[in-house]
Amino acid sequence: MMVLKRMVSVILLFALILGSAGCAVDEGDKPLNGQVVDEVVYPLTVVDSEGREVRIEKEPERVIAIGPNITETIYALGEQDKMVGRTDYCDYPEEVKQIDSVGGLRAPNVEKIVALEPDLVMGSTHFKAEVVQKLEALNVKVLVLYEKENFEGVYATIGKVGRVLNAKEKADEVVSEMQQKVREVRNKVTGRESPRVYYVVGFGEQNFTAGKDTFIGQLIETAGGKNAADDVEGWQYSLERLVEKNPDMLICSKYYDAKEGIRNANGYKDLDAVKNNQLYEIDNNLLDRQGPRLADGLTELAKIIHPDAFNEQ
Repeated sequence: MMVLKRMVSVILLFALILGSAGCAVDEGDKPLNGQVVDEVVYPLTVVDSEGREVRIEKEPERVIAIGPNITETIYALGEQDKMVGRTDYCDYPEEVKQIDSVGGLRAPNVEKIVALEPDLVMGSTHFKAEVVQKLEALNVKVLVLYEKENFEGVYATIGKVGRVLNAKEKADEVVSEMQQKVREVRNKVTGRESPRVYYVVGFGEQNFTAGKDTFIGQLIETAGGKNAADDVEGWQYSLERLVEKNPDMLICSKYYDAKEGIRNANGYKDLDAVKNNQLYEIDNNLLDRQGPRLADGLTELAKIIHPDAFNEQ
């Protein structure tokens, strides 16, 4: 029962992080004359993912990140000294835990945010509009950043954070390194037979996986696998259908004792993949958070699906 409760909690968080990403067109960051430039010039007007034009008067010095992907991006850019606040879920890298938390993802503590005196709050997909309105009414500058659920969307978010924090060159470097890792994965898995992969998001009374329209499903394909749940959209999947599919391998989170739970769960324990030790763990934060570690997540996924491709000299 405890395992089930923990799995339900992670499913809810997973849905918050991934379920509401939009398709706003990135109109670019621009100085006040409206022309897109490579050099960061303040004051800077940024069109965020809600279509709001947010004026950044000067280079931010006190930033609160409402979202693990934003936090990880700030650290990847080497701008962590500007962070004065984070959420409870911003736990990477380890040293970020020393920064004050303002609470949860969807409803952070407004009073705590104001008390930290930020000159910029940066949120992501889960940031409620009413929270944005409350903060703006208290003269707190808020920027909401999210893009499409794909690598291009992640690159765009990293680029925008880099521009806002006057770290454009480093952002370009981070994106370039990610692109190189993705190319390496594609080159290694191209032409290989694709095993049927079932990605376990939740199991038990209800079963959740990555359907064909999800970014995780796309990542499985990019990593050289065939998504065993490509016959559904969304995240729910019936146990009966899973047993019928009997996929070649299962991949689950390394957290919440998921692997042990799956080994003993009705239906799952009878799958050939479980019986034949083809049940693998992954740090799902690499995939779920859609930040600068996403390319590393793709690499880890590909290593699970095609280990031989990465053992070759």
